[in-house]
Amino acid sequence: MGLFDKFKAGLKKTHQLLKTDVRDLFKSEGRLVDDGFLDDLMSALIKTDMGVRATGEIIGDVRSEFRGRVVEMSEVLATVKKKLKGILSQNEAPVRLVEGGPTVIMVAGVNGAGKTTSIAKLTHLFISQGKKVVLGAADTFRAAAVEQLTVWAGRLGAEIVKGESGGDPASVAHRAVAKALETRADVCIIDTAGRLQTQQNLMQQLTKIHRVIGKQIPDAPHEVLLVLDATTGQNAISQAKHFTEAVHCTGIVLAKIDGTAKGGVVVAIRQQVGLPVKYVGVGEKPDDLALFVPDEFVEAMFDDVA
Repeated sequence: MGLFDKFKAGLKKTHQLLKTDVRDLFKSEGRLVDDGFLDDLMSALIKTDMGVRATGEIIGDVRSEFRGRVVEMSEVLATVKKKLKGILSQNEAPVRLVEGGPTVIMVAGVNGAGKTTSIAKLTHLFISQGKKVVLGAADTFRAAAVEQLTVWAGRLGAEIVKGESGGDPASVAHRAVAKALETRADVCIIDTAGRLQTQQNLMQQLTKIHRVIGKQIPDAPHEVLLVLDATTGQNAISQAKHFTEAVHCTGIVLAKIDGTAKGGVVVAIRQQVGLPVKYVGVGEKPDDLALFVPDEFVEAMFDDVA
């Protein structure tokens, strides 16, 4: 499945919402762009959770370009898509792999965001590229998380380093990086315990893990990926801000976008947080991970709406 098709499958609920609501705005002979139309269009876009700021900017562009004119849907959508592509614009940002390895990736997020599944998808991606992967199960507070990661490691062919239940997560991270160095692995991915962004003691623990890794390999972790659950909508923005303050996140993996009609939340995240969105989870299978390419994403969201 190509990137566009992956996005289209993942955005199915968002796309259906837009297709229904936007088409309802137009009659066969077109629609006069007046205040009523602009309010209706704003309502349709807001439902996807792209945020008041982005929606306001889109409406501003539509107003200045078409106000007082009778327009076809395709004309308005062209303006909407152009604005969204501009807001989402970023350098194509896959994980930055270091020469000589191992590349150390730390993964953080709140409970239930989809961290473990996202780690499995990243592992599958790297192994499919011929890379050797070591996983560090530093979520020592939840036995189920360690078990789940262990199952994925066995299924995908990655090595895993675990610790005692309730043990020091930083110690597990240290041993995982040491194992990656010893075995000349290409990538070491460190899972961390899910936590709320308001739990200061647990956020400080993340900072400790970050510091411990940095003592083993200069400039590591090379990536700190924050997994956000797309189904939480605007709350994801608060999470992103707090986690970035604690561990200097370098990018976002947006999980579960296939489970919501609020796929537009990626717009609000990019605009209000500024971190690059690196990957999007578009399904439950190991290969259901798509590199985030803004233009493809926007085209998939509005495909055949007009």
